[in-house]
Amino acid sequence: MVEVDNFRYAWRQAVKADIPVLKGIMEASILQLMNEFLTPNQVRASFEVMGLDTQLIEDGTYYAILEGDEIIGCGGWSARQTLYGGDQTKGRDARMLNPETDAARIRAMYTHPNYKRRGVGRMTLALCEAKAHAKGFACFELMATLAGKELYQVCGYENVEEETVKTSAGILVPLVKMRKWA
Repeated sequence: MVEVDNFRYAWRQAVKADIPVLKGIMEASILQLMNEFLTPNQVRASFEVMGLDTQLIEDGTYYAILEGDEIIGCGGWSARQTLYGGDQTKGRDARMLNPETDAARIRAMYTHPNYKRRGVGRMTLALCEAKAHAKGFACFELMATLAGKELYQVCGYENVEEETVKTSAGILVPLVKMRKWA
């Protein structure tokens, strides 16, 4: 496991009061970082399948990455069945996972575009893996966007399955299910 304290940014558990800032980072990240991988319609449609799942904040498994007092990134992990999506995403499942047989879910990782390629994503991922591993999980799964896929591969994740999610407007958004063993 990567030692989280070796990174240059601070972190803390996200709280409900952070939600407006977290959503702003998510919006900026989706609009600015995904446009080199998706069409403008796919980027807009991505908001239906991505975003903040407040269950993560309630569970205490969502984190704010900080530079000083400013939140510059966020992400979390979950011991629940849902693999991806925000509060608005259909098909969420709050059933608990078994650490002995299931993979922890790495969820809702976003970096403010001003901080891309500066270690925020890598730190967030390492933090989530360490926290899930401490709860007994030996495997991690996530649903990657095309913009995030390279980071996850560099961090040891392997492609499991490419998926295309059809939004309510009929727009297809490509995603990649990925997995890593601790």
